[in-house]
Amino acid sequence: MAKKFKKKSDKLYAVVGLGRFGFALAEELAAKGCDVMVVDRDRNRVEAADFTDNAFVVDEMTRENLEATGIAEADVAVICIGDKIDVSILTTLTVIRLGVPKVISKASSAEQGEVLAMLGAEVVYPERDMALRLAGKLISPNILEYISLSDEIDIMEIKLSEKAEGKTVVELNVRSRYGLNIIARRHGDTISTDILPDMVLHADDSITVIGKTDSIHKFENDLQ
Repeated sequence: MAKKFKKKSDKLYAVVGLGRFGFALAEELAAKGCDVMVVDRDRNRVEAADFTDNAFVVDEMTRENLEATGIAEADVAVICIGDKIDVSILTTLTVIRLGVPKVISKASSAEQGEVLAMLGAEVVYPERDMALRLAGKLISPNILEYISLSDEIDIMEIKLSEKAEGKTVVELNVRSRYGLNIIARRHGDTISTDILPDMVLHADDSITVIGKTDSIHKFENDLQ
């Protein structure tokens, strides 16, 4: 940690743990113009993070070492150490106690997630979420994207069929018939979030809907 910490913008994202998930997350944030700092025990991983000036090698995730990186200045910290449960929990606790306003922690099991949530972290399950998305796509070929918000509520992008050709949003009537809301329409390379009642839909379009899982699948089945 020889380099001096630099905060370039009003909002700083800290990523602790540069495994595949953490590295990809930090790299993508930097690519989108965000101010990013990264922390890892592996020097090679830290040196590979050439997308940020704030890259720190920390041998042990102690309070003293983490505080020395300047992580307390972060607005959001993402702890990506899901495979080492004890380190994940202790690091999450330390970062929370250092006063970072929003701490997100990766978990690899429900039990680990429960502990992290009890500490006050927002918990993510990347492997589980990816598996759910893949399962949704495999079971329903017309489902292009899938995000689970809870056990009952999902967001799905669904490819329309000939049954929707030429119909307006009002005529498709997904709100009354299925209790769903359309939040986006993809037409070719254009994505629109301004969904008007008289918008005309086509068979090669896709729409993104939010609502109960069972209702979304009923709508998707009725399109067949």
